[in-house]
Amino acid sequence: MPTSIDRDRLQQLIAQKAQLIEVLPAEEYGEDHLPGARSLPLTQIDAGSAQTIERGRPVIVYCWDGA
Repeated sequence: MPTSIDRDRLQQLIAQKAQLIEVLPAEEYGEDHLPGARSLPLTQIDAGSAQTIERGRPVIVYCWDGA
């Protein structure tokens, strides 16, 4: 189940080798993203792409909303 986290928890999870997944379009990922994040656009997530996520590691999914 998705859970919002703050910056401190984000840093803890990254220290635990969490996977960073940015779900914005690839063009926006190319403009700016968190270090170590990989691009998996929300519109392209399917069973095949979901299998590339390691089940044994925490997953942080994020997007940027400038509003």
